[in-house]
Amino acid sequence: MSGNGRPNRLFRNLTAKVAALPMVATALVIFVGGTFWTVLYSFTNSKLLPRLKWVGFDQYERLWETSRWLISIKNLLIYGSFSLVFTIAIGFLLAVLMDQKIRYEDTFRTIMLYPFALSFIVTGLVWQWILNPQFGIQHIVQSLGWESFTFDPLNNPDLVLYGLLIAGLWQGTGFVMCLMLAGLRGIDEDIWKAARVDGIPTWKTYIYVVIPMMRAVFVTTLVIVASGIIKLYDLVVAQTSGGPGNASQVPAMYVYDYMFQAQNLGQGFAASSMMLLSVLIVLIPWAYLEFGGKKRG
Repeated sequence: MSGNGRPNRLFRNLTAKVAALPMVATALVIFVGGTFWTVLYSFTNSKLLPRLKWVGFDQYERLWETSRWLISIKNLLIYGSFSLVFTIAIGFLLAVLMDQKIRYEDTFRTIMLYPFALSFIVTGLVWQWILNPQFGIQHIVQSLGWESFTFDPLNNPDLVLYGLLIAGLWQGTGFVMCLMLAGLRGIDEDIWKAARVDGIPTWKTYIYVVIPMMRAVFVTTLVIVASGIIKLYDLVVAQTSGGPGNASQVPAMYVYDYMFQAQNLGQGFAASSMMLLSVLIVLIPWAYLEFGGKKRG
């Protein structure tokens, strides 16, 4: 019986499986193949063109001895930490507000989600204008009478990352809000009724009941936001181009500059391999929590 059952399961939904073959082949050939090719050539001395001249871990040693790379990692950690916490926290709070059955909810949800539909280049340019001291927030406040007011984060090495953070939060929180709102709408109404009957305050219901039940939503959101942070590039290019100095450099800019401007493919491949490792550090625990736990269950 078991032997006959396995072939039946194999050919179940055969049409859907055949339709998915092109996508699977694309993923294997382009993504997996490209990843293997990149890691392979990161151990070579490739310059303008790829060449199999092995140098071992020399490219990685040089990478971690380069001050620009170390600065970009530090910047990404600072930006990423704040972005991860505030994006999820603000997105969840907005979802809680939207879940109160407010009037014109569809309109507000569309307005909040609209920034996510824009590219990071557009977002970066818009916020570059808003934060420009000549005609942005500083100019508007000064024209209202507060002439001593200064707000120019993009030209201040100590504040430039927070200027980037403002733009990133503006674009990303709406999407996180929609994910959280979908999770909140999946909570059984009987749970809220039971909490009200027991006299449990609303904030305690959220902390001790709702948030634990939304664990899968939080984990998925965490992975999506973290993956986007690691790949951060176009927002920085549009707003600051990595400046002032190297104050807003990020790893993706380092990869692009070495591969296409410095014509040092080996160094660019090594940097991109380290970025790949960062993504895997995020994805592997998520996959274990999502799929490993279910199998044990």
